Amino acid sequence: MNRLSICFIVLFTSLPAAADVYKYVSADGSVYYTDEPKKGYRYKLIIKTPAKKALKKRHILAAKKKKYSALISQAASKYQLDEKLLHAVIQTESAYNPHAVSPKGAVGLMQLMPATAKRYGVKNRKDARQNIDGGARYLKDLLKMFNSNLKLAVASYNAGEGAVIKYKNKIPPYPETQNYVKQVLALYRK
Repeated sequence: MNRLSICFIVLFTSLPAAADVYKYVSADGSVYYTDEPKKGYRYKLIIKTPAKKALKKRHILAAKKKKYSALISQAASKYQLDEKLLHAVIQTESAYNPHAVSPKGAVGLMQLMPATAKRYGVKNRKDARQNIDGGARYLKDLLKMFNSNLKLAVASYNAGEGAVIKYKNKIPPYPETQNYVKQVLALYRK
């Protein structure tokens, strides 16, 4: 292992989790790495780490996820769904916000529309337990309706089963729905 490799190992194991890394090459060819560049030197940013705000958002999201994990686990077990799928839908729909309201009128963690909530006996869409139970049951029904085709069930959750049927059991050509399916599946497979 050369000296530069050792420097990188020391540098990256000793830096705080959210530090940018800068590189400076002096006139004699010596290379310096730091997370605090000195003024008057031509340091070049070589590694940009997530901003503190983004890290804070991730910590908040993780805390919310943990808060609702037991309810999600119960619903997953009750309706024989993968917990990770419910987490992926909830994260995409509301980022674990039980009071989220969409411009179209969807409410709660799983963003239930009024008709869907009524169909599944959800009286208070902002109640996390009712919302997760109703959303999980709806998702289970969509999976049955589309022969366990995850993409079509997820597309239906976003656009409605009528839209998927209208497009002959294909993901509707709506950019929002296509992006939604990609996002949910990416989180699910993570």
